[in-house]
Amino acid sequence: MSARTDKEIPDASLLLDDLDEKFAAFQAFRKSDSEAAGKILDTLGAQDDVDRDILLELSSRRPLGHPERFEEAHALAVRALEVLDRNGARGVRVRGLGPVAPIAAFFVQQVAHFIVRSYQSSVADSMLRLYERREANCALTDPNRRMLTRARIHMERVTPGFKRSVLGVPAFLLGGAVLSTLVRALQVALASALSSVWTKIVATIVLGLFIAGLAWIILRGAAVARRRIQLTMDAPLTALWQTIGRCGEPPKDPSRVFALIALILAFIPWVLIPLGLLAGWLTG
Repeated sequence: MSARTDKEIPDASLLLDDLDEKFAAFQAFRKSDSEAAGKILDTLGAQDDVDRDILLELSSRRPLGHPERFEEAHALAVRALEVLDRNGARGVRVRGLGPVAPIAAFFVQQVAHFIVRSYQSSVADSMLRLYERREANCALTDPNRRMLTRARIHMERVTPGFKRSVLGVPAFLLGGAVLSTLVRALQVALASALSSVWTKIVATIVLGLFIAGLAWIILRGAAVARRRIQLTMDAPLTALWQTIGRCGEPPKDPSRVFALIALILAFIPWVLIPLGLLAGWLTG
């Protein structure tokens, strides 16, 4: 017979065995012998801090860093999402603007609503993806797998509810009557602005004040959203990421980006208005 026995099969080490050995050695020396751990990282190809973080996460094979607290942290994070969804942009007030305060508060609330809804959608997606991936790389016999499966099913059920429209007003209203009215008003303003020097100057000043007001609304809305998100989500989400372990940083809310946009817009009138006045004076 031509069948080969086990003794006839040559010994061949698998790459998986080599990786397991190096990962185990790195984890053993990581806290006790930094020099030895550094040499192991060098053999694995690590050249900078990011490379070392990658190998640290790759060598940490446990699906959960603190499985005894994971279910508690998961429940708290979902509860925080619920609370943020209900209160993230509720009861926004603006003071010191007299009769226009309610109008300003409405627009500030829309900005806060947009940021909060965008953030909670991102958080729900991140939690679901993280649970799916940890469940997939969890051994079938690992007792943590059951917890991850339950958490993943929870997020599959609730995530669509956190992905509602990011606009605080009905889309048809914004895209219909309001938008068409603004377009018509802009057309009239542009037509009149070209008729004389003074209308050009007035139009430039009005446009500059409008941009400044828009910047203030965005900045105020971003501040409201950041405060509500910090109060509701920052600690629970950080706690969840800690219990999972070796999974990077929790998703950040976009309020800082909106604040930066607002600051950039706030500088535009300082350039636009002098240029408009200069152009009007030269053409006059």
